[in-house]
Amino acid sequence: MRNVLALCLFALTLASSAGVQAADPDKLYFYTENFPPYNMSASGRAFEHKREDIDGICAEMVKALMAQTDLKYRMKLRNWDYGYNRVLEKKNHGIFCTTYTEDRAPLFKWVGPLTHNLWTIFARADSNIKMDSLEDAKGKTIGGYRGDVMTEYLLKRGYTVSQLDSDDLNPKRLELGQIDLWIADRLAGPYFASQQDVEGLKPVYSFNKTDLYLAINKSTPDAIVEKMKEGLKKIHENGMYEAIEDKYGL
Repeated sequence: MRNVLALCLFALTLASSAGVQAADPDKLYFYTENFPPYNMSASGRAFEHKREDIDGICAEMVKALMAQTDLKYRMKLRNWDYGYNRVLEKKNHGIFCTTYTEDRAPLFKWVGPLTHNLWTIFARADSNIKMDSLEDAKGKTIGGYRGDVMTEYLLKRGYTVSQLDSDDLNPKRLELGQIDLWIADRLAGPYFASQQDVEGLKPVYSFNKTDLYLAINKSTPDAIVEKMKEGLKKIHENGMYEAIEDKYGL
């Protein structure tokens, strides 16, 4: 009986210890999406659960700045809507790379910029479409994806956007003529296209160079956010930031 009681007490102690770890108030949870070359699975999978399996410019920047702090964190790769909504709701959660906009500014605390992107309109390889301004895309169907800042920008200004839940299929839709144009990042667009065996898409118009950040839930303590900002400052000073940009041709 004594042995049984001792085993029960030991099990309760382990359970209690596990509960303390699960409720660790200082652990951070970062979400990102497949958006190469900024964030991506290292093995091409749709989702990842460990930071060592997540690669890309922004992912490397976040890992590098966090290595300059004493903060504990996890990193997961999910679809954008899932991560974004989770970060809006949960303390100590963050999402990257997130475009900083006036509309989003009051929703989060911001660490960055981590890097930048350039919004670009792509046409098919055999297209004769020429654009001198964004207005030239009026009346055409533009491929985008739901919840993306570029899609929201176009919708807000009255453009016709055919939206999917992710950007993966838009290059093929463009090649097949299901959409007239596709809006994507200047670097990321060709990555997505190559994954769908689509080559030769034409960048016909680029605009709106924007900064990309790590966006943090507003309830996260300022002291934690300041540690991350200091970590970012350190990788600028020690050359790691520049080394990561050079690696990806920025």
